[in-house]
Amino acid sequence: MSRRRAPRRISLSQRRDAPAGREWRQRTEEQWRGKAQVREVEEEEERQEHHGKESVPRGTCQTMCPTRELQDRQLQKCLHRFELLAGTERDRRPRGDPLRAVKEYSRPAAGKDSTNSSDLRPAAVLLKTVCYLIDEVAASPHLRPWTEVYNFVFDRLRGVKQDMIIQRTSGLNCVAILERTVRFLIYASYRLCGEPLRLYDPRINDTHLQENLSWLLDCYATGTEPHPNQEEFQALGLLYNLGSARAAQHIMELPERLRCSPAVTLALSTNRAFHERNPVRVLRLARRLNFIQSCALHRHLVSCRRDLLLIYSHGFNSRNCRFPLDRLAQLLCLDVPLTTRLCQAHGVEVNRDNRLIFSKAAFTEPEQEQLHCKLYHNIVAEKQRDLSVGDIIHGCT
Repeated sequence: MSRRRAPRRISLSQRRDAPAGREWRQRTEEQWRGKAQVREVEEEEERQEHHGKESVPRGTCQTMCPTRELQDRQLQKCLHRFELLAGTERDRRPRGDPLRAVKEYSRPAAGKDSTNSSDLRPAAVLLKTVCYLIDEVAASPHLRPWTEVYNFVFDRLRGVKQDMIIQRTSGLNCVAILERTVRFLIYASYRLCGEPLRLYDPRINDTHLQENLSWLLDCYATGTEPHPNQEEFQALGLLYNLGSARAAQHIMELPERLRCSPAVTLALSTNRAFHERNPVRVLRLARRLNFIQSCALHRHLVSCRRDLLLIYSHGFNSRNCRFPLDRLAQLLCLDVPLTTRLCQAHGVEVNRDNRLIFSKAAFTEPEQEQLHCKLYHNIVAEKQRDLSVGDIIHGCT
């Protein structure tokens, strides 16, 4: 007979060994201040050597999808169902709708000229394309499932970014595009949390979010125009990268006017509580965040709640000590049934009187599949209320 493996004991000195602990932190430390578009810029520059670096391509395409690409994909039957002309879906060769088709992201290839002006969209057209993707696709109540909506919008936003890099787009249109892209990716990280990997890969989403966010913050730093949404995105960057020393350092280097703004001050307080290992304060401050800020923070909630249970398992480690379940539910920002489920997953005993018996010896780390992060989203979900997806991504909150 195989022996049953004893639960792994966790000491208070173990800082963050939860599955969502250091893994994301190491990645964000490496990505935070790097150039957003390094990989794609290098690839484009290599190809542009043959065309002369002194001239930057300028797009002339006035539609969301170049005519040549639309014709090619129509012949190859490579149109997405969101791009088909109504009434032709069941035809042997469905036709694309010029008003719905959007340029795909295409990987750089040897011998492929990606600088043809007729295939590139100017900044104004790119912004119009992004608004279409948000209003008519991402926010549509009729297009389902949302995992498919996400993958379509994600790919087309990569195509937009590719055009921006080739043309070295800057200015207010560039900022407007990046702001909406960052909000979309943050919202998607919350909405699709827990989806199967074949439908949604959080690591890929995170990589592109970090790149677009870094590019956006660089635009703020180098631009001369006023940016009314800068406070919002400086705070979002810190909340999303909670615990990152570089993210905190970036905030501290901002002008005092920005650093002392309400949103950034709240983000700094949350980050400080996280560094001080005070999960109760982190969760209390999380109640004051708006919806998109809560979406940015949500990936850290699992580790915060895990830390709270670990600290209490040491602090209330006594056979005669009983802690009220409803009080813990308030601290965790969860309802009682979910609090019970979370406690049992971490080896905290719940008796018949709805009292908790904490024991540092009994505390265990649950298997990854035992914790479904999506079940514990109520602190975020309750803030969405009547906000539409379009309002969220456009920043109309």
